[in-house]
Amino acid sequence: MREWPTTVEVAPSILSADFGRMREQVTDVLDAGARVVHIDVMDGHFVPVITFGPKMVAAVASVIHVRGGFADVHLMIEQPERHIDQFAAAGADSITVHVETCPHLHYTLQQINDLGCRAGVTLNPATPVDAISEAAQYADVLLCMSVNPGWGGQSFIPATLERLPRIRELAGPGVAVEVDGGVAPATAAGVYRAGANILVAGSAVFGAPSPAAAYAELVEVVAAAGAVAWR
Repeated sequence: MREWPTTVEVAPSILSADFGRMREQVTDVLDAGARVVHIDVMDGHFVPVITFGPKMVAAVASVIHVRGGFADVHLMIEQPERHIDQFAAAGADSITVHVETCPHLHYTLQQINDLGCRAGVTLNPATPVDAISEAAQYADVLLCMSVNPGWGGQSFIPATLERLPRIRELAGPGVAVEVDGGVAPATAAGVYRAGANILVAGSAVFGAPSPAAAYAELVEVVAAAGAVAWR
């Protein structure tokens, strides 16, 4: 089982990539230094958008692993416990599920670990942070949604910066804190200062003429933010 990076990482999200050039674009950002690639899976039920399934994850994970990267799979689906084994077999290094879709969250997180993956839990912007307070002790990553799940290119929700310090408090030693949605040059430093060490960026990276250059710019923005108290 691979360790979650404890360093600060910008994680390009393939939700905003050109699906016809997926392997090429993922290779570009990995060659630019990316070590975590975020993979959003949507089923049309929990969110009104359908993306892709285990076969696409397998194709992307093979590229990620050749370059020593980490395949971060985010399941925005109903009843994720029914499908976790397929995504683990496809090459996921971590699998994150929503507190809103898992009535037996402890069991689901344990199932993910038993399949050899790091387990993550996330919550939507209007879900109280306390909803993950118990599950946090069983998770390897706590993901804070900073937009409503389902679509790329949304604007960052400012209240996220008030939620992140509490989520950072819930994170045990070695547990990553991740933010997903609206991360861009104007928001990345604030997200990092508030407590996140994994910053998921979709349209800000793959919506740019050069995803590799856009990734590098975000890395520079975070580096320029300097030391933070939570570290």
